[in-house]
Amino acid sequence: MTVPMRARSRDEAHRTATPLELFFDLCFVVAIAQAGRQLVHALAEGHPGHGITGYLMLFFAIWWAWVNFSWFASAYDTDDALFRVVTLVQIAGVLILAAGVPRAFTAADFGVVWFGYVVMRLALVSQWLRAAHGSEGAERRTALRYALGVSICQVGWVALLFVPAGEVPWVFVVMGLLELSVPAFAERDWKTAWHPHHIAERYGLFTIIVLGETIAAATVAVQSALDENDELGSLLPIAGGGLLLVFAAYWIYFAVPIHLHLRSHNQAFVWGYGHYLVYASAAAIGAGVEIAVEASVGKAHLSPVAASACVTVPAALFMFTVWLIHSRHQKRGLAQQLVLPVSSVLVLACTFAGGFAVLSAGVVASVTVAVGVTLTARQGAALAE
Repeated sequence: MTVPMRARSRDEAHRTATPLELFFDLCFVVAIAQAGRQLVHALAEGHPGHGITGYLMLFFAIWWAWVNFSWFASAYDTDDALFRVVTLVQIAGVLILAAGVPRAFTAADFGVVWFGYVVMRLALVSQWLRAAHGSEGAERRTALRYALGVSICQVGWVALLFVPAGEVPWVFVVMGLLELSVPAFAERDWKTAWHPHHIAERYGLFTIIVLGETIAAATVAVQSALDENDELGSLLPIAGGGLLLVFAAYWIYFAVPIHLHLRSHNQAFVWGYGHYLVYASAAAIGAGVEIAVEASVGKAHLSPVAASACVTVPAALFMFTVWLIHSRHQKRGLAQQLVLPVSSVLVLACTFAGGFAVLSAGVVASVTVAVGVTLTARQGAALAE
C-alpha cells in the first residue's frame, strides 16, 4: 500500500530512526570494510600516496551515497511499501559498489562502482520525482532540481570509466564538488524539511557503525597475528591502545547533544559535510591498527614511525574534526575548548613512542575524556550554586 509523499514536519515529536534505516546503515559496513582493507594493503606495501588517495575517493563515494538517502528520508520517509522497496534497491546498489571497491582501488577500474551508483541513483531520483508529484510550487521545484542535479552528476561520473588512471583523482575532485553543490542548487527557493533530532540520531548511529567496523578490523588483525606468530607481548600494547582509542572516540563524539545546534540549513550542511572527515578518520583508525599489528610481526614494509603514524594521524584528525564541527558548539570557556585541539597534538606526538605509540595514544585519548568529564562536572556544579 502506498500513501502520498508529503514533507514531514521539522517539529514532529518522537521522531526516531526506523528499522529500515538501521538496516540500510548496516549494509554499509561491507563497503567500509572493503575500503579499509584496501588501505591496509596499500600502506603495508609502502604505497601511501596511492593508498590514501584511493581510500579518500572511495570513502567519499560510500559516504555520499549514505548522505543522499539519510537527508531525503529525514524529510520524506513515508515508510510505505513503495518507499521500502525503493530503499532495498538502494541497498542492492551499495552492495554492488562494495564489490567493486577492490578493483577500483588496485586498478582504477570504476566500472562496478559506477554501476552500483547507477542502481542507487535511479532509486533516489525516483524518490525525488515521487516527492515532486506529491507537492507543488517551490517545494515541487526543489524536488525536481534534486532529481535533475543527481541525474547530471551520475552522467558526469562516466568520465571515470574513460580517463587515464593518473587523471582519476582530478575527475573525482571535480565531480565531488559538483555533488556537494546539488543541495545548494536545489534548495535555493525552498528548504527541505529534515528533522534536527532525527538527523543527529542518524549521524550518531552511523558513527557507531563505523567504530564497530574499526573494532572488528583491529580484532581480526590481532587474531591473525597471534595465530601466525604467537607474539602476545608486542601485540598487547597495540590491541589495548587501539581499544582505548575507539572507546574514547565514542565518548568524545556522544558527549554533546548536537541536535540543539542544527537550527538552520547552513549550520546543518556544514556539520553534515564535515562528517566526511569524521567518518573517514574513524574508519582509518582500524586500518591503522591493522598496519601496526602487521608491522610488529614483520609483515608490513614500513618503519616503526610510519606504522605508528597510521594510527595516530587518523586518531588526531578524528579528535580535531569532531571538535571543529561538532563538540565546540556546546563547549563553554577556554579550558573546555582547548581539550580536544591540544589532545590531538599530543596524540600526534605519540607517533614517536616506538612500540608503545598506539598504547600511548590510547592513554592520551582516555585522559582527554577524563579531563572533559571533569571540566563539564565543575561547570555544572558552578551553575548549580
